[in-house]
Amino acid sequence: MIHPIKYNINSFHREFCGQSEHAKSKQSDYEKPTLLSDNSKFFGKQTPNTTKTSIFYINDFHGKASSMERTITASNAYDSFVPQNHTDKLKLSSGDIMLGDEPKINNTAAEFLKITGIMASAVGNHECDMKAADFYKIANDLNTKFLACNIANEPQEDFSKFVSKSYVQEINGTKYGIIGTLPSDLISRIKYGKVFQSQNIKPDNIENTIKDIQKEVDKFKSQGINKIILLSHSGYGYDIEIAKNTDGLDVILGGHSHNLVKDVKKNVNLFSSKSGEPVVITQAGRDGKYFGILNLEFDKNGIITRVQNNVATTGEFRRNAVSKYIFEKIQGKPEVIGKIRTAPPALNNDLTSPSPLAYFGADAIREKAGADIALIGAANIRGSFDEGDVDTSEIEEISPFKNKMVKIECTEKEIVDAIKFSAKSMTNPNNKPGIMYASGLTYTLKKDGTVTEMEFVDQNGTKHPINVNSPRTDKKYTVAINDYFCSGNDGYDMLNKYFQAITRYDWDLNKAIEEKIRDAKAPIDFTDDGRIRFLDK
Repeated sequence: MIHPIKYNINSFHREFCGQSEHAKSKQSDYEKPTLLSDNSKFFGKQTPNTTKTSIFYINDFHGKASSMERTITASNAYDSFVPQNHTDKLKLSSGDIMLGDEPKINNTAAEFLKITGIMASAVGNHECDMKAADFYKIANDLNTKFLACNIANEPQEDFSKFVSKSYVQEINGTKYGIIGTLPSDLISRIKYGKVFQSQNIKPDNIENTIKDIQKEVDKFKSQGINKIILLSHSGYGYDIEIAKNTDGLDVILGGHSHNLVKDVKKNVNLFSSKSGEPVVITQAGRDGKYFGILNLEFDKNGIITRVQNNVATTGEFRRNAVSKYIFEKIQGKPEVIGKIRTAPPALNNDLTSPSPLAYFGADAIREKAGADIALIGAANIRGSFDEGDVDTSEIEEISPFKNKMVKIECTEKEIVDAIKFSAKSMTNPNNKPGIMYASGLTYTLKKDGTVTEMEFVDQNGTKHPINVNSPRTDKKYTVAINDYFCSGNDGYDMLNKYFQAITRYDWDLNKAIEEKIRDAKAPIDFTDDGRIRFLDK
């Protein structure tokens, strides 16, 4: 019988196997290592013929330096722990640690992987935002292995040189099979899709991805390796399908869908494989707000007998001073530009919750572009603010994609169709692509993804009702939106107007937000003004 045990992050590891006096003496070397307070129940005694394994896991940091700095503090605390009993430690990533095509951001993320000692990472879609040559250069400079087994055809030599399907990680004489997947929707979700298509990268759909994974599992089993971990950037919904429809996987460390998966719960993140063996799924949210420690006990046949999934908030850890210095050398020293009096709250779901920060950004874009309406996709808002001073490094993390803004002309029907399409994210797998935030537009949204009401709000604040069931095709509005969405990406065919744009700007969302904060006469309050009204939520 497998035993899931609930966990408090302040006591993740002593519960696993106790701590030596050597590790106790080193705690003061690190900044606030709250991971290591007393906990002695979980694995205090070594069970005969078992293997204890502890995995430090991360996913979807999206180049966010402040989260990386805090996670390095936690990583150092994890490293300082010396178990009394034999324990294998692994450090693994499920992808999207990088973001966009800005070298400073991606070089910072590469340093993060190096400093934390991440052994392997799935290739996420945001590892592919940059040009192929830039990704290869970063991969060549790292000890981290990049993994993706689900490619429909044989990639070009350069890709195959830096990305493997799987590999064997040996710790203290124990061999672990590590497999990776990139997302099946990769090409539609990356900025330089055509570049990577030219590299002959064509991801398999989920049905064939499951077959690809099973092939790698069978290879490991034929080598006598019975502890097998998947680094998946396929998304939580697909991870459940993978767990149920493969045989031999033990752990799926997930990413892409930004789910926060805490503890271990049957039929939530603990499933049975085709042969009835337990498979554990994890995922630690988005933007480096969390990281995880997964503690496992395997029997002699490589079957999990005990498991403990611990999720920690990176905000509980201080920013590591050394890494902060290194990152500032890469990115430059930030400048304080304003003050936040009321910070926006953490979102329940980054893709489907109302976002005061996104509303502020949409207002900034609308004002700067002089448009009737401004639209921002939920997936474009990555950073957050705390109360107090706000600096340029925080601004850069709001939307690191560097997508330039564009002003286009849309009919009322095209705008309604775009909002309705985004609203389906409420029920879509993994909540993709996320709802659309707006300035100059309000709407009512039901939990089933139905849009029931909508109003255009003119520059004077007057609301003009829009018939969402019969929107006009002869009524037109100017719309400020980024070049990603107005190129029809993420399924927004109705907004595919880049080449018919009224104006293409040389500034992005971050620039508009920065200027609005600089121009503010008083500290800023981020509040939900109800421009998206959620029913039955």
